[in-house]
Amino acid sequence: MWIVLLLLLLGASLVAYRAWSKRRARARLLATALSAEQRAIVETSVPLTRRLPTELRGKLDGKITLFLDQIEFIGCNGLEVTEDIELSIAAQACLLVVNTDTWFSNLRTILVYPGAFKSRRKEQNGYVVTERETVRTGESWARGPVILSWADAAQGAEDTADGHNVVFHEFAHQIDDLSGRTDGIPVLNRGQSLAEWHRVIGGAFHRHVGKVEHGHRAVFDAYGAVAPEEFFAVAVEVFFEQPTRLAHEEPEVYRQLAALFRLDPATWD
Repeated sequence: MWIVLLLLLLGASLVAYRAWSKRRARARLLATALSAEQRAIVETSVPLTRRLPTELRGKLDGKITLFLDQIEFIGCNGLEVTEDIELSIAAQACLLVVNTDTWFSNLRTILVYPGAFKSRRKEQNGYVVTERETVRTGESWARGPVILSWADAAQGAEDTADGHNVVFHEFAHQIDDLSGRTDGIPVLNRGQSLAEWHRVIGGAFHRHVGKVEHGHRAVFDAYGAVAPEEFFAVAVEVFFEQPTRLAHEEPEVYRQLAALFRLDPATWD
């Protein structure tokens, strides 16, 4: 009997040690600064990072370091994934989580194509299943992978004010999926009300659908009218790239996203 108890104690100790070791390694990565060369690459390829408040820049370094340690980048269709590509994508993704404890826990792989890629999707309507092939610039799958067009990811990062960023979009889906399903309702921060999220974001989605159906101008891209999860991802793009306009035209949506990300990009210089 004592041998069994000893083995159980040793097993529990080993599990506890592995958990402690994992937490220690994570903390070490989060405290690791980018090199001067890496930071230069990030600031050149993702100019939005230059506007980040000083107190968040060290956090961004650590999140990028953790991201690069966790994620395997795989080039597709002959693309050679360079450090510049990895740093650019990592920096864009980590801007979404720079000031929260939210993390891309389910993600291990990013596939990167040189440009837009073909994707096959099955659609079911009752007993009828249709397979369609579409050309896409990005995809996000539950528990990974994320698939990106490098041409579009690079262009989206370069233009910081057009309200379109495929990396922000796909990683918003990853954040959304952490709740257990991709439905436009991510895990909210402490102090946020689910009922208020439904009222504000749900109401904005339905207004947006109406605007798109009637051909009216909107702060959100028309693709956001497809479904609540796409509206959330499109809203995230606008929040980071056109925050002043969003705060003016949809102030309640802006406040909900500011609370979710614990960021106020409308005040960034």
